[in-house]
Amino acid sequence: MAKQNEIVKTSGAISGKTIFFGALAGAFAGIIAANLLQKRSAGKERESLITPAEGIQLGLLLFGLFKAISNLGDDKK
Repeated sequence: MAKQNEIVKTSGAISGKTIFFGALAGAFAGIIAANLLQKRSAGKERESLITPAEGIQLGLLLFGLFKAISNLGDDKK
């Protein structure tokens, strides 16, 4: 029984680190994406950063990315 409790504590520590570094990577990627959108908008001299169609495409792309991430490590086929 003691070993099982020990595994749970280790799992919680790994989970916290995963969430922290995932959030950090997401924030970094978001800053880069916003910078790229801002540069593109300034280059084309238009007010909106993205059109509604581009927003829908981006949203669907993100859902696909999240699905791919959630399937990582699923060796059951």
